[in-house]
Amino acid sequence: MFEALALASYMGVMSITPGPNNIMLTTSGVNFGFRRTLPHMLGIAFGCSLQLLLCAALFASVADWLGEVRPLLAAAGCAYLLWLSLKLARAAAPGRSETARPMGFVAAALFQWINPKAWVMVLNACVLFMPQGGQLPAAAAMALLALLVNLPCIAVWAWGGERLRHWLQQDWALRLFNLGMAGLLAATALWLLVDELMR
Repeated sequence: MFEALALASYMGVMSITPGPNNIMLTTSGVNFGFRRTLPHMLGIAFGCSLQLLLCAALFASVADWLGEVRPLLAAAGCAYLLWLSLKLARAAAPGRSETARPMGFVAAALFQWINPKAWVMVLNACVLFMPQGGQLPAAAAMALLALLVNLPCIAVWAWGGERLRHWLQQDWALRLFNLGMAGLLAATALWLLVDELMR
């Protein structure tokens, strides 16, 4: 099988540390609250778990192919993060824009397929923890464990964002927060892209 405790520890560290998902969840928590951010959180957790399940189950046969398309996935993911950071920088105050709404379940799940940090997390988990031969039961167990560890870790970020809401009631404070988070997201995208190009 796989080392469950070691994988849980690895997934916990990768899930709770800053990255595109957690920056977006904090921002969504501030702008929309925890409850409205739940579909976004669930989409991330299930999207990452499905990504891990498929990659672990097919790891031996797709490892070479993933190496070939990785630069394209990284470029697409970074471009999407830059676009999101632009949208975030232009975000209105809560309740001021009728068209503003948090990211949904499907969009968050699909985002994992172009999220560079998600790919690093999933591929490293496959390399480090998937037993030889890539058995489906082991892949399913890894994906379930990842889901159980990931969800509470990312919930901390959305909850923290919601706790910041009362501090950001004034337009200037929320605008400053959104600009700061947009800058962090853009910097993350550029750092990931440079890191990918340096490989």
